Amino acid sequence: MDQNEVTTPEAEAAEESAKPTKEDKKKVKESALKKEIADLKTEVESLSAKLKEEEEKYLRMLAEYDNFRRRAASEKDGVYNNATTDVLTAILPVIDNLELAMKYATEAEKVVKGVEMTLTRFQEILANLGITEIECKTFDPNFHNAVMHIEDENYGEGEIVDVLQKGYKKDDKIIRYAMVRVAN
Repeated sequence: MDQNEVTTPEAEAAEESAKPTKEDKKKVKESALKKEIADLKTEVESLSAKLKEEEEKYLRMLAEYDNFRRRAASEKDGVYNNATTDVLTAILPVIDNLELAMKYATEAEKVVKGVEMTLTRFQEILANLGITEIECKTFDPNFHNAVMHIEDENYGEGEIVDVLQKGYKKDDKIIRYAMVRVAN
């Protein structure tokens, strides 16, 4: 208060009544707490709704993944069965030719001709499947399996002298390594 200001008892009473009482402060505090509780309830409801939505998304995704896994396994089995069937379908004519050759086993010329035809047919099938024979000139452990070794001055170092069993590959994948005899 200023010294020049004069206070009267009525002014003091009015000033006293303008000050918030403990009860007023308590009501304001309760009101603020009730508003905060209402806000928190709204936030909890909102978060619960979002959580439920995310759970539903997760369950849908889990179901989709399970369906995808089953479809992929089924397709894989189908591809394997189709590939096996295709290879066997290609090989069956060779078996037919061998059976025909056995029918005429008493006639040597016909047997030789039948075996030649069968071998030719088999080579055609392999070519159609993209299977090629591994070349056997110089020893390469990536393609050849050396099972014998000879010392001979007529051959160069690592030169393949004899092919004991042909090797085959499809693209870059080795189906069977060539079994060879290698010189010094």
